[in-house]
Amino acid sequence: MLLLAPSSFSLFLLAFSSCATAHLAAWHKGMYCMKGNQGNDDRNTNDAVQPLYQLQKADWWFHHNNKCDEFPPDDGNVLEIPANGEFTVEHAVNRVFTTLVDNPVLGTYVNGQEYSNLGESREGKEPGSECIVEPNIHTQNETMAAGTAFAISYQSELSAVTQDNLVVFSVLYQTPWKRIATYQAPDLPACPEGGCICAWGWIPNGCGEPSSYMVGFKCTVMNATSKRSIASPSPPAWCEDDQSKCVKGAKQMIYWNQAEGNNVEVDGTDSVGQPKSPGYSAKMGFSNGAQNDIFAD
Repeated sequence: MLLLAPSSFSLFLLAFSSCATAHLAAWHKGMYCMKGNQGNDDRNTNDAVQPLYQLQKADWWFHHNNKCDEFPPDDGNVLEIPANGEFTVEHAVNRVFTTLVDNPVLGTYVNGQEYSNLGESREGKEPGSECIVEPNIHTQNETMAAGTAFAISYQSELSAVTQDNLVVFSVLYQTPWKRIATYQAPDLPACPEGGCICAWGWIPNGCGEPSSYMVGFKCTVMNATSKRSIASPSPPAWCEDDQSKCVKGAKQMIYWNQAEGNNVEVDGTDSVGQPKSPGYSAKMGFSNGAQNDIFAD
């Protein structure tokens, strides 16, 4: 059963019209497009969560299709990543369902709500389907959630970031699911003086259009002591059926189902008979947690 605090009801109605068909992003004060893409401070924005599908690379790269990459965080707002530590973001379908606004509508789940048995009952599912559509998290239950990832580039300007210098450093299996999401970082070296650029990514595992999600962040590594360098990343590869096909070492993010710029191709069905969908999981050679194999030496 869906549970919503009465004091949150009016704010929930305000946000519901813009998020009912929305999807999801990782939210933090260091993200691009936190305030929306109109140049004002929109507490009810969901611009950053819009899916990316069959776009030219110039449009899907860092969510340029709706100009989200042109709205950086305020000066001083960065995602702090502790070397060999953990950092937390909020998965949500709309900014109003995060702590990034005054008087937010907060819940355990990504749409500001509480559920008693999400994924194990008919809650949030359409008749005749096992897919959860409210919230629209493209999964049947938590165990089938595709996984999400953070990548880092040791460039201080977004314009200098490329597929060849953006490296996945943290993966969180069975997400997105709940609002609070905590990722683990390996022993990353320090960023340059101007900071680093990070990206969050998600490739849903079916349950709707096979789209992608990409959000940019200004980020920095805290408490760094390592002098090791990050290796140049390789495209990941599907290896569910043969672990010897898994790409070892530093890997690129997954770029898939776009009009151009894809680095992954899959066909056929997976081990449970569903169409293959590359995600941040063991199916694509990603371990859960900190990616400790990304270093050049």
